[in-house]
Amino acid sequence: MSIIPQSQNRRDFLKTAAVGAATLAASPLASLAAHHKNKGIKLGYDNFAVRAMNWMVEDHLKYSEKLGIDSLFMSDLNHFKSFDKNYLTDVRKKADDLGIDIHVGTWSICPTSVTFKDDWGTAEEHLRLSIRVAENLGSPVIRVVLGNRDDRKTEGGIMARIKDTAKVCRACRSQAMDAGVKIAMENHAGDMQAREVVMLIEEAGGSDYMGANLDAGNASWTLEDPLENLEVMGKYALTTSLRDSAIWPSENGTTVQWTAMGQGMVDWEKYFDRFQELCPDVPVHIETISGFNREIPFLQDDFWEFYSDAKPATLARYIRWARNGVPREPWKAPVGPKSDVASHDADKATQDYQKAQIEESIRYCKSIGLGLKG
Repeated sequence: MSIIPQSQNRRDFLKTAAVGAATLAASPLASLAAHHKNKGIKLGYDNFAVRAMNWMVEDHLKYSEKLGIDSLFMSDLNHFKSFDKNYLTDVRKKADDLGIDIHVGTWSICPTSVTFKDDWGTAEEHLRLSIRVAENLGSPVIRVVLGNRDDRKTEGGIMARIKDTAKVCRACRSQAMDAGVKIAMENHAGDMQAREVVMLIEEAGGSDYMGANLDAGNASWTLEDPLENLEVMGKYALTTSLRDSAIWPSENGTTVQWTAMGQGMVDWEKYFDRFQELCPDVPVHIETISGFNREIPFLQDDFWEFYSDAKPATLARYIRWARNGVPREPWKAPVGPKSDVASHDADKATQDYQKAQIEESIRYCKSIGLGLKG
């Protein structure tokens, strides 16, 4: 049976197809792709990128197949229907059948962090559960965090929180090693600079069972150029949560807006060239959290009470990076009359925005040679 419409002869059909192919080849992303060889780096996304969808892992696997990616980072335990071994191994099989790796994450394991929650028991119980979940899913890592930037203001400062977190990790070292799962500590939401993440890893006993989750976006909240963050943390990297950032000078320091990949100010060509050297076999997961502005008020005197150990050279590099930027307006969901319909429309707009941001990011990353699938 012919697939050419009856109203279109073969010559017209081929002519139309040729025009379509030429249009595709002329697109900016296609032009980029033509100049980039595949880097051999697995590409995926962090489920938090489309958090408004409220999907479970099964939904994320379907979406991952649609995006044509290699790896899925499930960074929250709440998106699994059960922690039963049979259920988790079934999820693992579904992912294997699709040719998709799964990395697993959870949140704060610092018992003294302002962000710690006892939903899963004590900090140690939480980490032990997370390691078991990762093992049953076949994840080589369990991503964890200390907390957020407010932990720098707590009694004893960030160094006290680093010691508390390292103690929890040491208590679970043997379980992690027996499971073949490494604990990946993230630089999260302004809590730690890259060198402080490395200090935590070393305080906890080293890289035989621990490493890092690279978050280029979070680096911009801790006075770091993402490229410097990569240089410091790269050799410890086990997994990633990456996004682009726009940054510019503002009244009290700098203002940062996270963006889709390729729409901010990070030099990703340079970043991934170095990433290949420092982080062999580490997948790139994109975690877009776009659309809002956050000021980093380092020109205020009280800011430095909590960054007394910051290196002047790191700050200087950060300021040079910021000087290249110009202010951007934040994205806002449509606002209408207070009603169930208006609320639904705003929710739908947020969902559409988040999906558009991650899909654009995946397209961009593929265009510069990331990902193993077409």
